[in-house]
Amino acid sequence: MSHLAPTGKWDARYLGPVPHDSSYYAKCMLGGVLACGITHAGITPLDVAKCNMQVNPTKYKGLSSGLATLIREEGQTGIWKGFGPTFVGYSLQGMFKYGLYEVFKDQYMNLAGEELSNKYKPAIWLAGSASAEVFADIALCPLEMTKVKIQTSPSGTFPTAFGAALAEMSKTKVETRYPFGSLVPLWSRQIPYTMAKFFFFEKIVQVFYTRVFTEPKESYAKTTQLGVTFASGYLAGVVCAIVSHPADSVVSLMGKPANKGKSIGTIASETGFATLATKGLGTRVLMIGFQWWIYDSFKASMGLGTTGGK
Repeated sequence: MSHLAPTGKWDARYLGPVPHDSSYYAKCMLGGVLACGITHAGITPLDVAKCNMQVNPTKYKGLSSGLATLIREEGQTGIWKGFGPTFVGYSLQGMFKYGLYEVFKDQYMNLAGEELSNKYKPAIWLAGSASAEVFADIALCPLEMTKVKIQTSPSGTFPTAFGAALAEMSKTKVETRYPFGSLVPLWSRQIPYTMAKFFFFEKIVQVFYTRVFTEPKESYAKTTQLGVTFASGYLAGVVCAIVSHPADSVVSLMGKPANKGKSIGTIASETGFATLATKGLGTRVLMIGFQWWIYDSFKASMGLGTTGGK
């Protein structure tokens, strides 16, 4: 594929195996829906346990014991609380996170030009992912607040049905700060997370294709390319989970009734950084391994090629 647009000028949208047109970006958005919506909703029980470990660490001391406590007290339905807002919220977030990353990356590369884009690739990755996540979190925030409230409220004190929970959040918006009360801590959690996720993913993929698989990427089988995607995505995910976990804990704690009306700083101070940084971290690492693999599998099936390269 030529790197030149039909006008004859260098254009980042023509660097890949197919042109990055509106159809390409739409397919990337759909891939993001599948990557984030399916993975987050599929591990709702782990998320319920993680949120309760963050909010009530004395009662929910670990993943296995936390799940056992939830099942004992609330039955099997207790570990699937918040499935609806999780699926819808993270589908929307994934749509903007992955789709707009492709858009912003191409735009920033074209603004920088060919020479600077090649010289400062990491800066392009960071700027593109941060820009995409700003919009992704605006879409996610109302549903994330609803999810956390459902998952961390004592049994019988808050509706668990999706529609009823949204209605209750809206009715009590002065108290819950719905729909955007958690946007700043969400940005604090997700923007560093996404910048780390995309930067380290792109960098690790680059290392694979320059140090291990040194032939042109397109010459390798799709199974090999997707294997590189999975390994790179998982390694990047571990790093970004550690980076963003304290803010993730704050988002969960904001839904706790005892913290009603408290500022973010007060909640963080009372909880302590060590607890914010570690409670539920292992569960988050488990949640992130498959997202890049799902996304790139979908892109490959659509003939769009896999993400990243030399």
